[in-house]
Amino acid sequence: MNVRRTLASLVAAPLVPLALAAVLVAADKSPAFTDPADAGPDYKIQGEYVGELHGDDGAAKVGVQIVALGEGKFDGVLYPGGLPGAGWDQSAGRQSYAGAMKDGAAVFDAGGTVGKAAGGVLTVTDADGKKVGELKRVDRQSSTMGAKPPAGAVVLFDGTTADKWNGGRLTDGGLLAAGCTSKQEFKDFQLHAEFQTPFMPAARGQGRGNSGVYLQNRYEVQVLDSFGLEGKDNECGGFYSIKAPRENMCYPPLAWQTYDVDFTAARFDTDGKKTKNAVVTVRHNGVPIYENFELPKVTPGGAPQETPGVGPLQLQDHGNPVRYRNIWVVEKK
Repeated sequence: MNVRRTLASLVAAPLVPLALAAVLVAADKSPAFTDPADAGPDYKIQGEYVGELHGDDGAAKVGVQIVALGEGKFDGVLYPGGLPGAGWDQSAGRQSYAGAMKDGAAVFDAGGTVGKAAGGVLTVTDADGKKVGELKRVDRQSSTMGAKPPAGAVVLFDGTTADKWNGGRLTDGGLLAAGCTSKQEFKDFQLHAEFQTPFMPAARGQGRGNSGVYLQNRYEVQVLDSFGLEGKDNECGGFYSIKAPRENMCYPPLAWQTYDVDFTAARFDTDGKKTKNAVVTVRHNGVPIYENFELPKVTPGGAPQETPGVGPLQLQDHGNPVRYRNIWVVEKK
């Protein structure tokens, strides 16, 4: 097998429609799992896999994201070079393949090249049945996970109380439920927040782990289970309706994820006319997805317009059990 030619043909193959994005399902009609122990066999296969495809011309590194779609159905998304944020060659594109559970394994058939995922291993065989790759499941963790608030930081949530939030509610596990607004307001700041989307294999699109972090209650950095999707402005990391992230850094549902945001508010003159757009840098799971991006306007769902001064943080409730922890802010002088 010529591995580079085979890899190129896999990526160039006719696109299998992404069932994950095709249908919107209301959150209250789809089961939402918050505990891996209850999530079932499909959850154990879903995840990220890394390894090499081998052939007579050498080896090529690839990453694969396997997304559970419910009832034993899956999408397998192939990334030449490695996973998003970890080697993926974006110029080579990405390719999705439909899969289904069979005899305890998720099976993907890419025109003779077959992948079987089970027990944390994705085994790839060629058209002759020869093993040409073995990809291992990886559980990535953000480089900023568990970041400690520096001296002088405003700690908004440390797991002990939700009192610093209007509408704040603690879950049984001591996490902060979506659907609250910070009592304290901010102008220019750095934010660290950690979040977890539920496992909702039967849900699709905006019905799948939906929330959002609103800066000054004006600009939403979308929170969504967008694992394995393209990375659009209405998906995780997007500034809703304004800008798509540089790369879709969404981890699988029930994995903890991080947002690290550097925000400078819009500026106004004495007559209240805006003179400078708000500027933001965002790292999603430690990877920059925006750098010094100018926000031209507010996003839907928060304050209706930009105004001078401060504003709160909002953790949007969109009907899904999204959870937050370790939230702190450093105000910039």
